[in-house]
Amino acid sequence: MNSPASTCLAINGERLLQRIAQLAQIGAIDGGGVCRLALTDEDKAGRDQVVSWMRDLGMSVEIDQIGNIIGTRAGRLDVAPVMTGSHIDTVRTGGRYDGNLGVLAGLEVVASLNDADVQLDRPLQVVAFTNEEGARFAPDMMGSLVFQGGLSLQEALDTVGIDGSTVRENLERIGYAGSVPCGQPDVHAYMELHIEQGPVLEHESIDIGAVTGVQGICWLEFEVQGVSNHAGTTPMHLRHDAGVVAQQIGSFVRQLTERYGPPQLGTVGRCELFPNLVNVIPSKAVFTVDLRNVDKASLDQAEQEVLDFARQAAEREGVQIKHRHLARFDPVQFDERLISKVEQHAKDLGCSVKRMPSGAGHDAQMLARSCPTGMIFVPSVRGLSHNPAEFTHDKDLIAGCSILLSTLVELARE
Repeated sequence: MNSPASTCLAINGERLLQRIAQLAQIGAIDGGGVCRLALTDEDKAGRDQVVSWMRDLGMSVEIDQIGNIIGTRAGRLDVAPVMTGSHIDTVRTGGRYDGNLGVLAGLEVVASLNDADVQLDRPLQVVAFTNEEGARFAPDMMGSLVFQGGLSLQEALDTVGIDGSTVRENLERIGYAGSVPCGQPDVHAYMELHIEQGPVLEHESIDIGAVTGVQGICWLEFEVQGVSNHAGTTPMHLRHDAGVVAQQIGSFVRQLTERYGPPQLGTVGRCELFPNLVNVIPSKAVFTVDLRNVDKASLDQAEQEVLDFARQAAEREGVQIKHRHLARFDPVQFDERLISKVEQHAKDLGCSVKRMPSGAGHDAQMLARSCPTGMIFVPSVRGLSHNPAEFTHDKDLIAGCSILLSTLVELARE
């Protein structure tokens, strides 16, 4: 339950909404969306704005070696901090809430504590992690992965992006190559507020999601090498068609998900054929497979089935095939105590609440390796995300931030 001092605290909803709107103007695109790919000039401008807000709130600001921005509100004690945050980078056709809500809600919590002149025992940190989306540099959640120690700093800095430049080059270019070491975090607890990015809460008319964990993710990229030839003169039984193999694997992925049933997911999200001409048999196909499941054993089995089928399909067609992992994260379970706290604070606020897993990856899953971690979901209208039409009602944004405030205050008084 809330302490008497914490029950009188309240966020300023209008201030939160104003910050969301203001940040959305940086990298704004048609349709109300945002394009701030990681470590671009637009990302730099967004980072500069967040740092400015942190300093205006009296927070000390540090930049670590992978460019994570960490703002700290001092506590009474020199002990491990309570941390909250998310990311401000977006996909190319992103919305204004994904990631941004978590960072700006953290700043609103700090502002509300300042307004009420409340000092907490533990320091409170708000972090904006680098390259959560992975849209420019793989893997996604890079900043939190390096912060936690799951990926070496050197490997991350040497990563080459879709435009041929490296993470290191771009951190230096935009002035966010920090000096604070990564890899050994000392965090008391981490809480992240995020939009659901799916349709469940809205469909079931639930106000708040108490997130139980994040499903495992396996990203595979396949490259099939066949033989290009004339579409009108080459008999079907004499073809070595890379495109056919890609189609067969895509169909197998869909059939696999139907055979496994929920919660197994599978997607072929990108497929390129070469030479990509109407009357030419494809000589090469490059495509991705995205597999997800909350159960590690099932995810491992699905991955192996796809790899086995891909090899067999290539043999039948007489083509060469190879694959590489773009990302591989096991399912993550969040801290039961923090899940219960979210439930209780949601009920105290008069909100309906549902325990649910996250279908998308989040920085929180990386922090869960090092400290007790939890997440709060608010509904996404029509389940849309990574889309300029991404939308969450103001009342839900404010409710989620209010629950974040209560939870963080309780944790920072432990």
